Amino acid sequence: MAYKSFEEYNMKITDDVKSRYEDIIKDLGEDTTRDGLVKTPERAAKAMQFLTQGYDQDPVEILKEAMFKESYNEMVIVKDIELYSLCEHHILPFFGKAHIAYIPNGQIVGLSKLPRIVDVFARRLQVQERLTEQILDCINDTLKPQGVAVVIEASHMCMMMRGVQKQNSITTTSGFRGQFEKIETRNEFLKLIGK
Repeated sequence: MAYKSFEEYNMKITDDVKSRYEDIIKDLGEDTTRDGLVKTPERAAKAMQFLTQGYDQDPVEILKEAMFKESYNEMVIVKDIELYSLCEHHILPFFGKAHIAYIPNGQIVGLSKLPRIVDVFARRLQVQERLTEQILDCINDTLKPQGVAVVIEASHMCMMMRGVQKQNSITTTSGFRGQFEKIETRNEFLKLIGK
């Protein structure tokens, strides 16, 4: 499936995950029958389905739905795209922003599709490095532009609230293909996104 707003839940999966959350909460020493926790296992099961809905979406189809022939051949940038994902190592959130640029090669893509691609890949269990590369490769392989650049800046709760507990650390990852491998093009992009 391409992109759709996620509002329906698979009840079989919901019931199964709900049961597991119930067991986890009990194992942690909590009473799942107390008022504040009665509905928590079901809400957590639905939240997890929402946060991992990217597995059921096809980012290539999302791009293909809105590709248009156009002679424009200068840099196109969509910056400050909010992203929220789950670290696959601890299943804790990481969040931040992505900056994407591409140089068309006879085709452009609807601007809203770039943030949608970010969401599709972010709504999976992830590491930031792979997320950066998946976004980059999807745009590069599908749109076949002259070049693509992706920079992601994110804060990771696994570093902020546990482990080293560094609340002000930000992780930056980047990837470049085609024309963006040239230092002058890369520098123009980085200057335009304020880096």
